Amino acid sequence: MITWLLRRLFQALLVVLAMTVIVFIGVNVIGDPVEILISPDADQAERARAIIALGLDKPLWEQYLHFLYGALHGDLGRSFVYNEPALRLIGSRMPATMELAVTAVLLSIVIGIPLGLFAGLKPNSFFGRAAMAGSILGFSLPTFWVGLMLIMVFAVQLGWLPSTGRGHTAELFGIQWSFLTRDGLAHMVMPATNLALGNIALVLRLTRSGVRENLTMDYVKFARAKGLSPTRVVFVHVLKNIMIPIVTVIGLEFGSVIAFAVVTESVFAWPGMGKLIIDSINVLDRPVIVAYLMMIVFLFITINLAVDLLYTVLDPRVRLETKE
Repeated sequence: MITWLLRRLFQALLVVLAMTVIVFIGVNVIGDPVEILISPDADQAERARAIIALGLDKPLWEQYLHFLYGALHGDLGRSFVYNEPALRLIGSRMPATMELAVTAVLLSIVIGIPLGLFAGLKPNSFFGRAAMAGSILGFSLPTFWVGLMLIMVFAVQLGWLPSTGRGHTAELFGIQWSFLTRDGLAHMVMPATNLALGNIALVLRLTRSGVRENLTMDYVKFARAKGLSPTRVVFVHVLKNIMIPIVTVIGLEFGSVIAFAVVTESVFAWPGMGKLIIDSINVLDRPVIVAYLMMIVFLFITINLAVDLLYTVLDPRVRLETKE
């Protein structure tokens, strides 16, 4: 087990190193931030001073080595626009995105798995067919359109929920959170629901297909022949055997929700990392863009490692393979 874990950590380190090269070169060969950040009326001397101040006068390979040295010491550069460490700037926006992402994933688990179980056990019932039809809508409807419709219905016409912003926050462990206040929770409802719809549909369909497949397996027939109750057969035997693909999808979708919450945060003016990266791209704030992408890479690698560890808990066969 220890050898397997060390091997995975080494592989993760190689992936992070490769991604630093791809991300840094990819971001730094696109556009010229000097053209955006300084006045069009600036003379050549002012342009030269700005290039030197931003560290863009050095060759690309030297800029990369400087970036890599700083990354090893926890420094991913300073923002061209805000003139503060990019990592600190992203960290200040991360709680807003994280609470949206965690809420969306919890909704997909709490709603998607029970609906998928019901649709798998009762595929020809009205509610089973309705759940499958709803999952198709969840996949098909564009996120930005759903967000606008939510605002129009629940904020403009009904007036039940606030349309934009994060609302009042409360401090916990030195960080401001929206879910700790009633006003913050009201502001979270629509963006979190908008983020969760696609994940609910995915988890629902995956759970349903797993239930339909496993109900025909020999171990289910044997469990029923032993006289086990239908509830025990479903929740102890069937659900446990279909959890590996569900855990995989939920883990990857959690990373995707964080990485691609840009649309939802833009529609609802949610002050998270997604809105920050859009603003940084508009002004070619390279340190912030690189720091954001590297943080997303590290997040996905951490999630994949956590999912692999969960495999060993859910499936004894995986534990045997890791021991071997």
